[in-house]
Amino acid sequence: MLEVIFLGTGGIMPTKERNVPAIALKYGGEIILWDIGEGTLRQLNTAKLSPMKIEKIFITHFHGDHYLGLMSLIQTMTLWKRECPLHIYGPKYAFEFIQNYLKSGFFRPSFEIHVHELGETRLKFKDYEIWSFKVDHGIPALGYVFKEKDKRGNFDVKKIRELGLKPGPWMKELEIKGKIEINGKLIYLEDVTGKPKKGVKIVYTGDTEQCERVKLFSERADLLIHEATYLSREDKGDSYHSTVEEACETAKRAKVKLLALFHRAPRYKYEEYLQEANEICEYKFIIPQDFDVVRLGEKYELSSLR
Repeated sequence: MLEVIFLGTGGIMPTKERNVPAIALKYGGEIILWDIGEGTLRQLNTAKLSPMKIEKIFITHFHGDHYLGLMSLIQTMTLWKRECPLHIYGPKYAFEFIQNYLKSGFFRPSFEIHVHELGETRLKFKDYEIWSFKVDHGIPALGYVFKEKDKRGNFDVKKIRELGLKPGPWMKELEIKGKIEINGKLIYLEDVTGKPKKGVKIVYTGDTEQCERVKLFSERADLLIHEATYLSREDKGDSYHSTVEEACETAKRAKVKLLALFHRAPRYKYEEYLQEANEICEYKFIIPQDFDVVRLGEKYELSSLR
């Protein structure tokens, strides 16, 4: 089960109601952060998520509301005597900006920090991949995809018996090696298992105007977290952001299972935004608030830590 924890759901500046962008992915004992706006450390504390379990931080772009929470997090990790490295990923200029940021003030981290500048990249980890793709925000900016690896199907007793075999200890060896010889016959894992199960796919746009790359990378995603800063094109003006209508249109074209409207502007109260979004958007969507949690597996569950 993968948990998506919305630590900050607003945009531009914190308000009494919500903090600026930060999303925690909780998977296999690890916490991955997508963006780290100011105040994220407090949000982690409220959500009872340990900063020490964070190994990777993916920053979409270098506007303050998406990365200024980094320093307080690193200082706390140092005070708690962290030793394992921290990996920070971001778009072009990530190395320069983060190095300058870390040099400010009388402070040095106690552990290694590795900064990775990404373009359109596919990063492979043990049980999942993270893809980065370019979006349209007027400056170097990325969106991210979390793609869990597909899981093999369960052992199928009917298939095993059709091969003249019985369940037994040999199944464990086959699971490890992928093939095994029994009575002179080579048996492959796929010969005795069901269909593979598709891994979970989540997409986060960061800040962007509506663009075709978001649609392409979001194809059939389980969850698309699409910025929808404004309710109307009039409110949007010339800014490099998206409207609710544009986010819903992209979700529909990409055939995603669930859309999360994210990064709403400070001018909108939740009730106002929800009412307007219900009139505008015909696609299945949620409007997460700070500390809402989406659990993704074969189905999704929505709850709150508040």
